[in-house]
Amino acid sequence: MALKAAAEPTRLRILALCAHGELSVTDLTQILGQSQPRVSRHLRLLCDAGLLDRFREGTFAFFRLAGRGPSALLTQTLVDSIPPDDPTLARDLERLEAIKRARTEAAANYFRDNAARWHVVRALHVPEREVESVLLTLLADYEVGDLLDIGTGTGRMLELFGPLAERAVGVDLSREMLAVARARLEQAGLRNCQVRHADMYQLPMPTATVDLALIYQVLHYAEDPAEVVAEAARVLRPDGRLVVVDFARHTLDSLRTDHAHRRLGFTDEEVTGWCRSAGLAPEAAIHLPGDPLTVTLWPAFRRQTAAGPALPMLSLSGVSP
Repeated sequence: MALKAAAEPTRLRILALCAHGELSVTDLTQILGQSQPRVSRHLRLLCDAGLLDRFREGTFAFFRLAGRGPSALLTQTLVDSIPPDDPTLARDLERLEAIKRARTEAAANYFRDNAARWHVVRALHVPEREVESVLLTLLADYEVGDLLDIGTGTGRMLELFGPLAERAVGVDLSREMLAVARARLEQAGLRNCQVRHADMYQLPMPTATVDLALIYQVLHYAEDPAEVVAEAARVLRPDGRLVVVDFARHTLDSLRTDHAHRRLGFTDEEVTGWCRSAGLAPEAAIHLPGDPLTVTLWPAFRRQTAAGPALPMLSLSGVSP
């Protein structure tokens, strides 16, 4: 059944595209140049055959290559067998990259337009004081040497944890956000804190040089949340900790349409699965129910490894601006 489902040019194109990330029906319709009913039919056949996984978020549905099951290996084999210089695939991937660039630009525009009032916007959805109190309690006994705040925004996490850390760096792609963060850190007198323009998928830190990494209300903007978690795990020292703070899975489509959210929250299974895949040991999630959104804290740590060469210390002065 699986081979029969894949033995059709459009469905093979869909498999090749979904190998590059989660895609919606709308995404695939734009790339393939076919009607939505026709694309939906192809997707249904591929899902029924176990070649694709389907995930519904509100009124949207996303599709990606099957990660488990007897057809998962077959799916990857089929995708790998497509010649990289295939002209149809090349055109499809160009259109996919254009869609991803449009999403990135939409998020960047949103950040730019809301940089000065970011705390006001976030307060509409998140009980920040309660979350911050729980986060401080969670890490109360943890000695923070080098802190990394991924997607630092206005630098609030640096304000909160900067006094507890020896050194702290916040990274963000929005220069407008970084301008706000710098001003706030200067006003707070936190000279041990710095902010840098950097990509959360390519952190400007060497491997195993960070004691605590925070991803606070960032993952729902990410094109590939699993890659963000994996990159954060890369920079953690043995016994280093990662804490992801974000919304639990919800159905508020307005956050996607009006606030550029890519994902409508996450399940515990998703986040802990990404942590395990990145070599981290997840700890118990903490749920803070709200109306209508629930905020969840997902802590994890990197287990101590066997003795080896001494790990380098993080030099904040060496982080490229």
